[in-house]
Amino acid sequence: MEKAFKKINILSVIIGISACILFISSSLRHELFNSSGDLAFFDQGIYLISQGQTPISSIIGFHALADHAAWILYPLALLYKIYPSVYWLFAVQSCALALGALPTYLLALEAGLKKSQALMVSAVYLLYPVAYNSNLCDFHPDVIAVPGLLTAVLAARTRKVAWFIFSILLVLGCKAVLSLTVVAMGIWLLLFEQRRFYGAIALFSGTAWFVIANNFIIPFFGGEAALLNRHLYRYSYLGNSFSEMAQILLSHPEVIFNNIFSSINLEYLFFLLAPVFWGLRPQYMIPLIGAIPCIALNLLANHPSQKNLVLHYSLPALPFLILALIASLASGKAWLKQNKVIILWSLIGFLALGKFGFFTSRYLKNMDNWQATKEGISLVKTQDSVFTTDIITPHLTHRKLISFKYNLNDLNNFHYILLNLRHPGWAASTTDYQNLINKLQTQSEFKLQYQRDDVYLFVKKSN
Repeated sequence: MEKAFKKINILSVIIGISACILFISSSLRHELFNSSGDLAFFDQGIYLISQGQTPISSIIGFHALADHAAWILYPLALLYKIYPSVYWLFAVQSCALALGALPTYLLALEAGLKKSQALMVSAVYLLYPVAYNSNLCDFHPDVIAVPGLLTAVLAARTRKVAWFIFSILLVLGCKAVLSLTVVAMGIWLLLFEQRRFYGAIALFSGTAWFVIANNFIIPFFGGEAALLNRHLYRYSYLGNSFSEMAQILLSHPEVIFNNIFSSINLEYLFFLLAPVFWGLRPQYMIPLIGAIPCIALNLLANHPSQKNLVLHYSLPALPFLILALIASLASGKAWLKQNKVIILWSLIGFLALGKFGFFTSRYLKNMDNWQATKEGISLVKTQDSVFTTDIITPHLTHRKLISFKYNLNDLNNFHYILLNLRHPGWAASTTDYQNLINKLQTQSEFKLQYQRDDVYLFVKKSN
């Protein structure tokens, strides 16, 4: 009993340290002005919900639910009622990813592994590069689905119906497309895990939510444009709607094969699986049925971001990779068997593919006028509308109107205009912003309130 408590205490310390590292990493990246539009979108939407306002995002131009039907944003808004801060999102994200180690540990024990092996598998989970990299990719509710999926499998195996249903609902609330992962998990539970009741629940709820989200919620809150602009454009070679895609898939399968069997896809699969190859024996890879929708969507996409392990698109595959590792370890058939060797391999994979090195290179690019940018932000005293650059936007999203989309004709819509000429971001060039500054200096409606190190703040004069 004492040894069991000791292992749990060690796991608690590991989870706590991991959560702190993840939180510090994402917060530091944000403070160094490397956050972008996704964080701004979620922060603005959750803030507006917390204030009892309709969460129509000025970042994407439509309701927050039109993005991915992620109703999880509404309970997250309760945190903003305590105090509105983007750091809540970093805390939720880091805790969710770190807490995935707990169901991982319990699943390993349930499969018959020793406590030392279960701790090792938890460490493998935490060292998986995609987990750390996703934490640095602004904020996405997908991270909450990772412990949710692991807990759902644990609940199914231990026959805890209430926990299973709660976990499934949590996963579905994070992103509409995760309904496909839930469906695949249901098929696996139904056919291979002998958990027919749990598999049926997952199969039914995943299918129902996919239909409801994509045919009713997303079109209702954002129109057909929301579905196309935020989702289907990544598969533009297949058509502009689900019906067109189905038609092309059936009538021209060669288009799919040409896209799937490409060098970029082979590279993606190699780096996705390399950190865990030691436990992927074919006869124990059945749990990867649950990862098929995630990996297939990434392979089918013709947008390179879907295959980038710096981003979060591969996260839903992680729980099922871990389950495959546990299965091979439990059978004694893993390619590597010694805990120390496995940890060493995972550490090498993390050092090779984890993007912590960005803190000494890419994330420092805005430091030459960092102080001036911070001062400019501090002078935005009210919640009036703001036009600024894309990297400053996530620092000023607690308002109804903020934009980084360059349009000289929209200037009168904004009370504050905050620009950084040295680091204009991707939405416009230094030349564009210099022209904008020249125009503002000739307009009597705006006053130059702050200028330092190529950072300019203009404020609209009161009537």
